[in-house]
Amino acid sequence: MEYKAFLIKYAEIGTKGKNRYMFEDVLCKQIKEHVARLGEFVIRREYGRVFLEAESAYDYEDLIAELQKVFGIVGICPIVVEEVVEFEAIKNKAIAYMKECYGNKELTFKVNARRTNKAFPMQSMEINGEIGHHLLEECPNLKVDVHHPDIMLNIEVRNQVYIYSQIIKGAGGLPVGTNGKAMLLLSGGIDSPVAGYMISKRGVELEAVYFNAPPYTSERAKQKVIDLARIVSGYSGTIRLHIVNFTDIQLAIYEKCPHEELTIIMRRYMMKIAEELAKQNKCQALITGESIGQVASQTMQSLACTNEVCTIPVFRPCVGMDKQEIVDISEQIDTYETSILPYEDCCTIFVAKHPVTKPILEIIKRSEEKLADVIDELMEKAMDSIEVVEAKIEDLTK
Repeated sequence: MEYKAFLIKYAEIGTKGKNRYMFEDVLCKQIKEHVARLGEFVIRREYGRVFLEAESAYDYEDLIAELQKVFGIVGICPIVVEEVVEFEAIKNKAIAYMKECYGNKELTFKVNARRTNKAFPMQSMEINGEIGHHLLEECPNLKVDVHHPDIMLNIEVRNQVYIYSQIIKGAGGLPVGTNGKAMLLLSGGIDSPVAGYMISKRGVELEAVYFNAPPYTSERAKQKVIDLARIVSGYSGTIRLHIVNFTDIQLAIYEKCPHEELTIIMRRYMMKIAEELAKQNKCQALITGESIGQVASQTMQSLACTNEVCTIPVFRPCVGMDKQEIVDISEQIDTYETSILPYEDCCTIFVAKHPVTKPILEIIKRSEEKLADVIDELMEKAMDSIEVVEAKIEDLTK
């Protein structure tokens, strides 16, 4: 069947009371941006529902795949529309729909009518009974099962009548842009893209920062991170990726600080730079992909040491997940294959042979005093040399 319209269902937005219209506005804007390159569409709203109507040719599979990336959508329903709000027209449309969609397959069904147009003379239960009766007469292959039907035939009687039986699962969450903005520390690994995706799902707009270490890291490693940002942007919208040249700071830490503390001290300066960038770009929080106990720098004591330099919240959505759980999400959002490309990042180049796993904050601070004569200049130089790339999903293959 060729569909010209889709009913877009949301869930959590419906709990927002008097503020719901603001969330709906953002959801409609996000849908419009996601489908713009696929054809000409009109988006309109009725109470509790959003409708997407095609005004040009489009690819069905591409459209569904794109709508499944829009946070805030829990269900995508391909619908047929009957403009005549009369029982006879509804009956004929429902019978034609079931025949075209399911042919002569032996299936069970249930009719689920919802009448929001109170001018329509029949109540929902009456519509259910009458439509079910006529379907049994016209489609001998169908049987009624009100408890566990193969097909749930939904009929919504509004100013028009909408008929559908398929609900394609959406991404859920809240529309991006309804809950502020955060700065993602994006590495070339598996975890940080997943962390960005998960926070974006809660309606948070993303910017990102990547710490580059040329010549110890290659251009391919940098491109890998740009590609990861572009993949995540398919869900979050355009991401401004701030690429920081971190080499001189890392070399200073390597030369002046105890080697077992390299990773912790390096992470602390990354967090300082990320926070400064967050404040400059009106971000309210930082996001990292850290998971408790996964590596030496992610023990409880290590996380406490890195957190100490921050004055804004640090969100770690992967913190209680094991590696396989994170990998599963990365595969779902298509970042995994890019994340495992074998290009070194700055966190693995200057790794200590025996990193401290239970750092003591006072000792770490004393070690950092050895950087006092150079660190301010190096931090300023790093901030001044930042390269900004706008990562968009449509640029992924360029």
